[in-house]
Amino acid sequence: MSELPAITPSGIDSLPGPEWMLLDVRTDAEWADGRIEGSIHIPLDQLMERVDEVSDKVVCICALGGRSARATAYLLSTGREAINLDGGIEAWAADNRPLTKG
Repeated sequence: MSELPAITPSGIDSLPGPEWMLLDVRTDAEWADGRIEGSIHIPLDQLMERVDEVSDKVVCICALGGRSARATAYLLSTGREAINLDGGIEAWAADNRPLTKG
């Protein structure tokens, strides 16, 4: 299997254009604990049935990067341009980037 496209938290700042969707595939409880502002929540176990809600350019996010890697691989297989957030929300927080709660 080829290496999946990945991006660091700081790399998100350099994505060209506003058409990139931030897709959080964590559970409802994880989402409520803190998320990246502007991200869309579709738990990984719902992704296949809700794939029509996902844009053509998407950054996949989970806690550490494992579930989002699976989401990235799936979305690539549907013809989308998908990138995995390397290290997930944990890397985002470790980079002192803001999280929205609630």
